[in-house]
Amino acid sequence: MDYKLKPLDQQVMVITGASSGIGLATAVAAAGQGATVVLVARSENVLNDVCAQINAHGRKAMACVADVSDRADLDRVAATTIERFGRIDTWVNDAGVAIYGKLDEVADQDSRRLFDINFWGVVNGSLAALPYLKKTGGALINIGSEVSDAVVPLQGMYSASKHAVKGFTDALRVELLADKVPVSVTLIQPTAVNTPYPEHARNYMDKEAKLPSPQIDPLKVAKAILDAATDPARDVTVGAMAKLNTANFKLMPKLADWMSKKYTTKQQYDSPPLDPMGTLYKPGESGRIHGRPPEART
Repeated sequence: MDYKLKPLDQQVMVITGASSGIGLATAVAAAGQGATVVLVARSENVLNDVCAQINAHGRKAMACVADVSDRADLDRVAATTIERFGRIDTWVNDAGVAIYGKLDEVADQDSRRLFDINFWGVVNGSLAALPYLKKTGGALINIGSEVSDAVVPLQGMYSASKHAVKGFTDALRVELLADKVPVSVTLIQPTAVNTPYPEHARNYMDKEAKLPSPQIDPLKVAKAILDAATDPARDVTVGAMAKLNTANFKLMPKLADWMSKKYTTKQQYDSPPLDPMGTLYKPGESGRIHGRPPEART
């Protein structure tokens, strides 16, 4: 398939989950390279502040407040983008939340809410973008994880949602290939990333949540996303540990299970949770790309 992806400085790029972490890093980096960016999240104040900063530097950015679990919200984002800028060249589905807790202790309501955001958010974004991407060609980029192939204990439902994202993304790619649709579909699979991810998680543990080390910089993931926006890629694993863990689960699953169980005790700080409900049901207001330890947030 001959994908005709534009240089970043000629692109209109929609990014969900753009109020913090990887999404925010991607939006800032894309704008810095000349792309017109549409920032999507539930966090209105953060989005407005970021867009004001981008526009003040002579770039183009628009904020769209939306909940990715609502298909109508993302249809509105797509239509508003077309009305304002005339096209969509790349759509990035990045929005996601986490739950820390054993699977048999997590409430069904919380698990379903996580899937509504992590999985259905990707489905909704993809299907909202496709009618416009099909017309002119472009890139659809979905953010999975190393746990799209592997798993991590105490984040079982998150792992399940990222497996589902991979299945949906792969199936959609094949269908578009069969129909000879000029839309590149990429799955990005990062390892642990230094973002506010654990701060925003729903936490059932009696300790503040953290990600295990080593962690990579979110700017490294942002670069992989922007590369996929201009150079078609099927899937991109970001970070050495992601490559190791995905390979282990494919080639040596029993050994991978044994290694993964060690992370049961490596995902907590020695302090009580600061915000156990996280951003599962409310917008995040950190507005930060990088994460912070508990002592830096008090």
